[in-house]
Amino acid sequence: MFQSLSDRLGGIFDKLKGKSVLTEDAVNEAMREIRIALLEADVALPVVKNFIEQVKNQAIGQEVIKSVSPAQQVVKIVNDAMIEMLGLETEELSFKSTPPAAFLMVGLQGAGKTTSTAKIAKYLNDKFKKKVLMASLDVARPAAQEQLRILGEQTSIATLEIIKGQNPVEIAKRAMDTGRIEGYDVVMLDTAGRLAIDEELMEEVAKVRDAVNPTETLLIADAMTGQDAVNTAKAFDDKIGITGIMLTRVDGDARGGAAMSMRGVTGKPIKLLGVGEKWDAIEAFHPDRIAGRILGMGDVVSLVEKAVETIDKVEAEKMAKKFKKGNFDFNDMLSQFEQMKKMGGMSSMLKMLPGIGKMAKQLEEANLDDNVFKYQEAIIRSMTKKERENPKLLNASRKKRIAAGSGTSVQEINKLFKQYQQMNSVMKKMRKMGMGNMMGQLKSMMSGKDAAMLEQMEDIDGADNMSPEDLMKEMKSSKSPLGANPFDSMGSGGGLPPMGGGRGGLPGLGAGLGGMSGGLPSLTSNGKKKRKK
Repeated sequence: MFQSLSDRLGGIFDKLKGKSVLTEDAVNEAMREIRIALLEADVALPVVKNFIEQVKNQAIGQEVIKSVSPAQQVVKIVNDAMIEMLGLETEELSFKSTPPAAFLMVGLQGAGKTTSTAKIAKYLNDKFKKKVLMASLDVARPAAQEQLRILGEQTSIATLEIIKGQNPVEIAKRAMDTGRIEGYDVVMLDTAGRLAIDEELMEEVAKVRDAVNPTETLLIADAMTGQDAVNTAKAFDDKIGITGIMLTRVDGDARGGAAMSMRGVTGKPIKLLGVGEKWDAIEAFHPDRIAGRILGMGDVVSLVEKAVETIDKVEAEKMAKKFKKGNFDFNDMLSQFEQMKKMGGMSSMLKMLPGIGKMAKQLEEANLDDNVFKYQEAIIRSMTKKERENPKLLNASRKKRIAAGSGTSVQEINKLFKQYQQMNSVMKKMRKMGMGNMMGQLKSMMSGKDAAMLEQMEDIDGADNMSPEDLMKEMKSSKSPLGANPFDSMGSGGGLPPMGGGRGGLPGLGAGLGGMSGGLPSLTSNGKKKRKK
């Protein structure tokens, strides 16, 4: 969503590189370009004015700190101002009421309100272990109640029994009574929408609000509508009083102005983001992490959290035992591919890494659709049990058989075998080095936020034996740069480290993220070497 703005800001910061001091002229020129970039991204004019004034006042006259360039200082100042514009702190959903807590869903028709209701319900059930009941109050739109019932079946979330002839207030009261009797923690009330705001809609929602006294009144707004979404939020807040906002279609090509203007115009926080079509494509809104993505600094914390949530603990323990013994086979490689798919695929993961912002367009054009993993999975699944466990058995005749069974070529099997050898080699080297030496080696290759993360891990007692969840908690509670603001002491970071034995930059990420080698072309279906049909 923020790609265009991220590209523009990246170009502005590049112009400041090499300057020895932040002069007023240099700052003024940068601020003019930042103002244009924000306005082109559809950020509201009053918000842009306040933002530029704040950044300008802090930037002019700043002394250049040793080892920190003016460009890095401006990045830090812009980062801090952007976090303040988006909302200083993450605003969590509230459950502070006698169960069941009523969540009133409001918004215009077409914003994805009913689908978002089901997504949030599943999110509450999966992440917070809440028992949720959904009820549709939309009696005007044909089959609206039936739609929510079907979504309930798909997400395994309970829905209120449909009784025809009841008005929205009666349905809401019945839903709350059912929630109390049957021990539900949260009752999601999906109100009707309109193509435009009108008095009838507002009056209907106000009556429901008065009847149930909701804990949360969440506005569902479409990020693709730009400033119209901001105007809608203001209108609902004035008439109904919203407690938070969920932006949908954030994964689209919206310019991002709605997200950046919401807090400044309405004073109400964005609490959730809809980032895709799948049921789990929803995430909490973290102002500091979004600012990092916009400024091309990646979002390592979200990536690690996603890994913690998706990685199979049993499989992880098995891998850890094999890792200590220095064993690695095709079964392990297949497991890595499956875990990567759960985390959203290679493209999704790469975009969260620091320094990848400027290469986002290349990633899109490179068509990182993860089809390459499908072929490699097919190759591994065409092997016998013994071949998976002992890759050395793969001779010429076996490779021909596997190629025929997987619909691939012997050349592709050889490439996969080479990737396996690379990963196996890295595993053995890391085992020989031990945890302490490995940390030192990685830190020597890294700079900025990445090195700070490793230093923080080293400072935690017993980090080697901690679970991912416990390690994340320790890192979050720490007062080191990563636990606070990574920009405070390290500027804009150092780009992608040559992890996994690569010569530098993106190609070297290979062995660390699925064992791919050779840079982007080897990950794509439209690189220099296309598959033979």
